[in-house]
Amino acid sequence: MKDRLGRIKVFAMDVDGTLTDGAMTIYNGEQIKTFNVYDGLGIKLAIECGLHIAWITLNPSNTVADRAKGLGVEDVYQSIRVKSDALRELARSRGVSLDEIAYIGDDLNDLPAFSVAGFKFAPANAVEEVKEKADFVTSKAGGAGAVREAIEMILKAKGQWDDVVNGFLENGEAGLASKVGPEIVM
Repeated sequence: MKDRLGRIKVFAMDVDGTLTDGAMTIYNGEQIKTFNVYDGLGIKLAIECGLHIAWITLNPSNTVADRAKGLGVEDVYQSIRVKSDALRELARSRGVSLDEIAYIGDDLNDLPAFSVAGFKFAPANAVEEVKEKADFVTSKAGGAGAVREAIEMILKAKGQWDDVVNGFLENGEAGLASKVGPEIVM
């Protein structure tokens, strides 16, 4: 598992039920979603370490676009019915093989992405059919740190996690870029 995770260059993820707990509130026609700050920092750390992050969701929402922009997520695919097609497009646009893409999802509509991704994560609260196809089921639920748990596993497999932690110990968030910045080649 460590070797497979060490080869990951792109981490793609579902949004509803993975980055959120799956609850959705509609207020004045706009979806309101709650995102986990641990996942958010994990995404920022992953990006700083050179891991490309992508979000793929069936549910279009300004909230998703705003959160992704705030975290520096460049590839956000919304209104996607067949997530395997989005993963193929992502692989082509980023110049990576599908084996170099990890994916995390929680529900039946994530199974097509599971069929092509190189490594598959499922949050603890995923449906059974998804858990059965996953390479790893996180101990955390979607919207409660599952994405962060997966990112830590990937960065540890790449040998980058200690540099991330040491960057914070030395200088807080300002020290992160000096520890895991451009000198890390993917």
